[in-house]
Amino acid sequence: MRPRYKRKLRLLRLPFEWLGIGLGLAVFTILTRRGLFRLCDFVSRVMYLFDSRGRGYAMDNLRIMYGRLPANAEKIVRRSYRNMARTVGYAFWTCIRARKRCASAGEMAPSGREFLSRPENRPAVTVSGHIGCWEILSQLAYLEGHDMMSVAKDIGSKGMTKLLMKARRSIGQEIVHADGAFRVLMAGIKSGKSLGLLVDQPVDPRDGGIWVRFFGHPVPVSAAPAFFAAKAKAPIVVAWSRPLKDGRWRCEPVATFRPEEARDIWGMTQRCIAELEKVVRRHPSCWVLNYRYFRKEHKFSEKDAAQLAAREAGASGAANTFSRVVAT
Repeated sequence: MRPRYKRKLRLLRLPFEWLGIGLGLAVFTILTRRGLFRLCDFVSRVMYLFDSRGRGYAMDNLRIMYGRLPANAEKIVRRSYRNMARTVGYAFWTCIRARKRCASAGEMAPSGREFLSRPENRPAVTVSGHIGCWEILSQLAYLEGHDMMSVAKDIGSKGMTKLLMKARRSIGQEIVHADGAFRVLMAGIKSGKSLGLLVDQPVDPRDGGIWVRFFGHPVPVSAAPAFFAAKAKAPIVVAWSRPLKDGRWRCEPVATFRPEEARDIWGMTQRCIAELEKVVRRHPSCWVLNYRYFRKEHKFSEKDAAQLAAREAGASGAANTFSRVVAT
């Protein structure tokens, strides 16, 4: 699509985007949690019907994940749309009475509470992806006493992005715009603030992405969690928010890593992605499937392939050495 056409299309979309944001802030905030989910479920069904491109991405992602299309692929994708709609609805819903609503909608698993309560884990780098209710993760950590900083990308126009960032700050956590976030996040973690980072979406290598394996495919992702953990000597916890049968979410850690392990930037980034991959494989309907995670425009050159192969060989050699030491 030509840049000029894209600009015109964005201008045409602006009134509708503002209308959507306005309705979200006006309608979602006055609903009960049950009413919120009913409305979100209706919206997700409409989205599923009209988002043919997104459905195509979702099916492609499932093929990559499992090597074939699962027999219940349509059911998985429908539930993925529902999970996404509920998460976005929740973000609007907590624009008012954020602490009370967050506490009623989510809970921290005992293992997560234990990790966050240890003095040596302040600050920490929390890592997750767009799975479960990613909006509630940093909020629950904040309610456990951690000053949290998270990153937000542009959503629509600059005005809408600013409005949504203001709404997301309502619980007390600090939201940093993606542009120029590095210095702010570094200053924040060095001052004792924990970071909440989502790393499952591709990052162009020109913007700092490094190549790792995601479902067996080379994908460039952010190395920020490992970098910040290494520089600030902070631990890393990989976590996600599991949907519960009563409509709430439970924040569950799936892996923790010591600060010294983050010195291997590539190795730690690959391990974080591998932990998220395990969760997605077990709970595919909780992941945002209608997104292009495996983009062809991110050129995987011969040099990139050789470098990735060398890193994987080095990691495999280190693992084999460790296994021999343990065995003896």
